[in-house]
Amino acid sequence: MKQVASAFKSLFLLELLKGLSLTGRYLFDRKITVQYPEEKTPLSNRFRGLHALRRYANGEERCIACKLCEAVCPALAITIEAAPRDDGTRRTTRYDIDLSKCIFCGFCEESCPVDSIVETRLFEYHGDKRGDLLMSKEKLLAVGDKFESQLAADRAQDACYR
Repeated sequence: MKQVASAFKSLFLLELLKGLSLTGRYLFDRKITVQYPEEKTPLSNRFRGLHALRRYANGEERCIACKLCEAVCPALAITIEAAPRDDGTRRTTRYDIDLSKCIFCGFCEESCPVDSIVETRLFEYHGDKRGDLLMSKEKLLAVGDKFESQLAADRAQDACYR
């Protein structure tokens, strides 16, 4: 009996007709494809993209070289060197993030006590060479200066959720 049923299914191509009926049901539905470069999908204010170092309103960098972000990074992508300043405080002399190692987990952002290292919503960046993905302190500060208004707005909105 099973052989007859199997022969009937293969003779009339029932599996093919079931698949075509499914395709036919969705043929005239609204399409949900996004044409990426022209159309952009909305991003959450908690999206984790390119890293940035922030400054205070007076222009002084926020990082106090506590090295918590370096310690908590699971990929060991952050390298920090610090030196004392004339007033006795500690500031970074070197702050590097290797984006080819980074897994964008956000642990560095969460561990920072002064909200210095943050991740922007920028995900459209690239590097032609491996060295292009090594973000130095100067590059990170430049990204932070460029996106400071967006970062401050995102942080204010995140404070509502805490």
